[in-house]
Amino acid sequence: MPPESADSAGSPNGAGVDGRPGRLVLAATPLGQARDASARLLDALATADVIAAEDTRRMRSLAAALGVAVTGRVVSHYDAVETARLPGLLDDIRAGRTVLVVTDAGMPAVSDPGYRIVAAAAAAGLPVTCLPGPSAVTTALVLSGLPSERFCFEGFAPRRDGDRRRWLEPLRTEARAVVFFESPHRLAATLATAVDVLGADRPAAVCRELTKTHEEVLRGPLAELAAWAEEGPVRGEITVVLGGAAPSAAPSVESLVAAVHERVADGERLKDAVSTVAAAAGVPKRDLYNAALARP
Repeated sequence: MPPESADSAGSPNGAGVDGRPGRLVLAATPLGQARDASARLLDALATADVIAAEDTRRMRSLAAALGVAVTGRVVSHYDAVETARLPGLLDDIRAGRTVLVVTDAGMPAVSDPGYRIVAAAAAAGLPVTCLPGPSAVTTALVLSGLPSERFCFEGFAPRRDGDRRRWLEPLRTEARAVVFFESPHRLAATLATAVDVLGADRPAAVCRELTKTHEEVLRGPLAELAAWAEEGPVRGEITVVLGGAAPSAAPSVESLVAAVHERVADGERLKDAVSTVAAAAGVPKRDLYNAALARP
């Protein structure tokens, strides 16, 4: 591509001076097997005016493996430069150019660069589209064998133990399956902490090197997976799936009466004691109040 000329600003609606509309395209790239690339990805790599790649060398290696000749301008687009690249890439779209965003593997913007430029392009009224394809999140979810009608994605697990514990705490009662990424050298520590916080029997799956030659999926209770990871070493890219928490049965109103009377004996008003205990247990206050009156 020649350098931008003075007329490259184009019109504000994303059409260049020649009337050709510009647009932003995000495209999923293979997790490991080049043959997982879609026909639309091949076409986009070959025809995009600008390719914003998380790692330009890996993008060129992928294109070579796919037999695609890249003719557009290639720029780096990793976390540290993503914000700085925005003005220039938006100008390219306004000038009528197609800007293709790809990351090292999987879907851009999913714990990878991408969402900032989508938000900026949308705010500017510029066309945005996506070429769907591989995703470690959905691939791991499918292979986990865990119920997946509802799930949430938690990105990367925190590095420090205290942060990990605070991050895991809300997942005690999370009814949906939970998917997150972890580095191989921190996996054992994260799973051990998960056992402490979520319980040894919480079902889970550790997915390693998805779609690659040495793909491996281990399924079982957290305690078993933590023991496996501790034996180490674990290698490759890791995606973890946690099964949703089993629904806990609400305690019976009768079983809570003693706690109410203990509070009253300590000087708390009956009404206040009932309100506190009922809220913590998730039972109706009126039912607990009546039960407390019936059992003085």
